[in-house]
This record gives sequence, structure tokens and C-alpha cells, in this order.
Amino acid sequence: MLDGRYLRENLDAIRAAMGARGAGWDFDRFVALDDERRRLIGEVESRQAQRNEASKAIGELMRTGQRDEAEAAKQQVRVINDEIAGLDGGLAQTESDLREMLLTIPNIPHESVPVGTDENDNVEVRRWGTPPAFGFEPQAHWDLGPALGLIDFERGVKLAKSRFIVLGRDGARLNRALINFMLDTHGARGYREWAVPAMANSETLLGTGQLPKFADDLFHTDEGLYLIPTAEVQLTNLHREEVLEADTLPRQYCAYTPCFREEAGAAGRDTRGMIRVHQFDKVELVKFATPETSMDALEGMVADAEFILQQLGLAYRTIVLCTGDMGFGAAKTYDIEVWLPSYDNYKEISSCSNCWDFQARRASIKYRSPAEFKGSRFVHTLNGSGLAVGRTLVAVLENYQQADGSVVVPEVLRPYMGGQDVIKGEA
Repeated sequence: MLDGRYLRENLDAIRAAMGARGAGWDFDRFVALDDERRRLIGEVESRQAQRNEASKAIGELMRTGQRDEAEAAKQQVRVINDEIAGLDGGLAQTESDLREMLLTIPNIPHESVPVGTDENDNVEVRRWGTPPAFGFEPQAHWDLGPALGLIDFERGVKLAKSRFIVLGRDGARLNRALINFMLDTHGARGYREWAVPAMANSETLLGTGQLPKFADDLFHTDEGLYLIPTAEVQLTNLHREEVLEADTLPRQYCAYTPCFREEAGAAGRDTRGMIRVHQFDKVELVKFATPETSMDALEGMVADAEFILQQLGLAYRTIVLCTGDMGFGAAKTYDIEVWLPSYDNYKEISSCSNCWDFQARRASIKYRSPAEFKGSRFVHTLNGSGLAVGRTLVAVLENYQQADGSVVVPEVLRPYMGGQDVIKGEA
């Protein structure tokens, strides 16, 4: 959420920033509401001053025995109180309307973000590794996985509906191996692991920006809870309405959770295989940093996500998203895309964002440093995938497949697979 005062004082700059994002927002209504809010505050303060003067007069009139005049002054105070109550009601409604508006405006892109309209304007910053050159026609994971007994799409539909899957045999073991490898690796690099609920309340989702804008993309229960779309929601809100000590920053957290997305706006996209499903596993990274260090923290988070792919020996590229392709709450985002033979291209496997104080303002997450400043300030929050487990499993299957239909297990995963080095079909 943006600061209302900053928005009011920098309207032209923020209009330009929203234009660069391709985001429409009713600035005229904001100005009208903000003007009304300030008018009402002035009216309330004026009435309060009148009441104070009348109250003082009542005391003097009573002291000098002018009881009739005192009663008239009391009546005046009652009228003023009624007027103040009416004004307070209007002010509360106006402030509520303003807050609802501020919850719907996207974050301001950082000055280093390239200006562009869509994914075609994203900028590649580096590549790592070389895509494999097969001496045979490689299979897509939606063929290879079922042939090896690792992925069962039909039973996923039978148990739930389309875009749910079942992993069996070594597919389930490989999925678990990836989760444990990612958690252990990030833990060794300074991330504190958490186990968090797979459901969240509306206040939690409001804090990280999924609500109210993306309500249609969330699965929810009749009790008002939502299945989380990412552990970012829970990890960030661990410190909702808290003030952290500056010397404890940066804080680096990670968690494995199942994630759930209705994907209401993604109909027809990646309908084959495991790339876009309603339930998927992910290891999430979250950081809390000071404003002065958050951009360096973002670079470090990207490096941590890339390190997983490097250890797995999977070719990837890293891009910085343009203004028109960034997520709602991000000030700057890097996407990491892994090479997938089935697409003959790179496909997103991680997205790492610095949200600046956008989420912290919504969730009231602050820090204090008595030696540097009085009071408290909003932290900067960062989040990123470290990594999307299902897409990593897909990348391993497709990049490590062999001509006989078997799959080599990457060396770093073998300790998690009981020493198994090859996945073969059932005899």
C-alpha cells in the first residue's frame, strides 16, 4: 500500500508510474476523497474549538450565578456534540473509502526497472549452463512421467478435477528429495526454516496484497479461510503489527508448503503437464531488510535461488521484469527461467521481488534503531521461490532423460533418494 500523503504530494509522478505499469486507477476520486477528508477534519476541529469555548463559558456563568445563560450554553454544547458525531461518522466513512482505494493501487516501480508493456520487454541479465543436446528425440514430461509410473494425470482428475496430479513411486520420492534438498541448502545459506499453516485468514492475505485484488484466484472455505497461494503470505505476516529491532535485520526465512491457486485468469495456458496446476509444492524465501540494504538483499535472494539450479546442473536464464509485467506488490522483480526441452525454451521457475515498504505498510511491520532515529520505520519485505518444486521435478525429468526412457538422478539428490542414481520404469 502506498502512503496517502506521499501520493497526494506526488500525484503527477505516481500517475506516470502507473502509466508505465499499464495500470488504471481513479486518481480523480482519490483527490476528491482526500479533499473531503481534510475538509471534515477541519470542520471537526472547528466544532471542537467552539465546544471548548462554550464549556469554559458554562463554568464562568455558573460561578457568577447566571443559570439561565449557563443552560443555554449547555444546549449549545449538546448541539455541537451532535454535529461532531455526524462529522465523525462522515470522516470515518471517507477514511474507510480512502483506505479501500489505497489497497487497490499497485506498487511504484523502482527506478532501475526497465519500462515496457509486457513480457516481450523484459530484459535478460545472464545465463548459466548449456541446454542438453540429445542424440534422440526427447520426451515431454507429460509422456515420460506416466511411462515411468511417476506422474498420473488421470487419477488426479478422478480424485479432484483437472489440473490436479498424483505422483507415484519414484515421482513422489523425487519430489520429496527436491523439497529436502532445497530446505537444507537454504538453511545452510542462512535462512531460518518455518512450518506454517496451509490456510490463512483475510487479514493475512490483505497484508501481502492478495486481497482484495486477487480474490478470484484463491480457493476459500465457508469459514472465511483461504488456501494459501504461496508461503510468502504466512512468512511475511509472521511479523504483522510488530516492531523489529534493527540489529536483527536482515531476517531470512524459508518454508515448504503446498500452494493452491484457482488460476481464474489463466484459462487455456499450459494445460498439458505440470507447469500450471491448481496445487503445487514450493519452497519460499522471504526477507525483512532495512530500506538501505533491501536492493542488495534482492540480489542475494536471486543468487540463492540460482544456486539451487546450479547444484542440480540445470541451465537457466535470469531476467528483470519490465514495468508492465511486474506483480501487483513488487517494486522490482527478477524471474529465473529453467530450460525445458518440451518447450524448446526457458520457463519460469522462480520469481524474486523486492516489495519495498508496500507490504509492510499494509501489515504494519516496522523496525526501530534508537541510535539512528526516533520512533519506528517500515521495513522492506522481499520474497522469492527457492524453488517451485513441481517445475523443478519437470526440469530434472526432461533434462536428465536417456534414450532408453530412464532418468539419471542428479548427484546432489542421490543422498535423498537412498543412493539411487537412475529412475527406471517398472519391470
